[in-house]
Amino acid sequence: MVRVGGMDSPAKKILLAAPRGYCAGVDRAVETVERALEKYGAPIYVRKQIVHNRYVVETLESRGVIFVDDTDEVPENAHLVFSAHGVSPAVREDAKTLNLTTLDATCPLVTKVHNEVRRFAKQGYHILLIGHDGHEEVEGTSGEAPAVTYLVDGLDGADNVPEDFADKKLVWLSQTTLSVDETIEIVARLKQRFPHLIDPPSEDICYATQNRQMAVKAIAEKCDLVIVVGSQNSSNSRRLVEVALNAGAGAAYLVDYAHQIDDAWLSGVNTIGLSSGASVPEILVKQVIEHLAQRGFADVEEVTTTQETITFALPRDLRPARNVQTNS
Repeated sequence: MVRVGGMDSPAKKILLAAPRGYCAGVDRAVETVERALEKYGAPIYVRKQIVHNRYVVETLESRGVIFVDDTDEVPENAHLVFSAHGVSPAVREDAKTLNLTTLDATCPLVTKVHNEVRRFAKQGYHILLIGHDGHEEVEGTSGEAPAVTYLVDGLDGADNVPEDFADKKLVWLSQTTLSVDETIEIVARLKQRFPHLIDPPSEDICYATQNRQMAVKAIAEKCDLVIVVGSQNSSNSRRLVEVALNAGAGAAYLVDYAHQIDDAWLSGVNTIGLSSGASVPEILVKQVIEHLAQRGFADVEEVTTTQETITFALPRDLRPARNVQTNS
């Protein structure tokens, strides 16, 4: 406790959630672009944002990366990286037509969902894909079997699935970056309407999304304010704000950079929770800690709910060459 004006006042502190920041899929995607720059030189083209983070995108742009919305914006014979969110088969065909050298930075956990779509479609299922309309991951996943994939966006989306789906073989799959709790609610609502709906063989929401949400839940109730570092177009970062509020935080905000923190948010606040989305480099979190320290929040306690050790291999063309020893 700190004594202020003759009265005891709680010390100001930060509860730093762990795990936070880069996941294995994002780490792989960003390194894919960096290695491509080293191997092939600028420009390297990337379809969409490699990951949903302004700082990462702007940093790569400064090194000669060109981000495009569609493959037809890429000159023939150029090098094109597919983002971590994945692409549809139609996009891959477009790239072949342009004779592009492609490097696939799709997160392996997203690829797993693509494989599930193809497998269930071949088995005669209609797929209820839980996700956010317009998100690149959803566009790529549904593109694997568009004729039998129906997007379910939120609880309202569950209520709007056509009644004639009651006569179809049904399975649900999901975007990898959703709120775990909301997805459970949506699936329950769908099963009320379609009791024969089957579950996927394993969870589609990725380990990192779940771990970051659990870490925020662990601190939220103790916090007057939770700050999540992440970009507005980052699904998993936005979900962390929702999770914080639902778990009892007094308030929660999403910021890209420390300077976006409004000092008015800090009025009357003693404990701040801090986390970051899966596409956020740790340097941005450190800048927030420094910013808050200048405003009296110098005590930082890291709260760890689990350890992460998962890594993913780079695309084959970018892996370091193996040293092969031969006997002379």
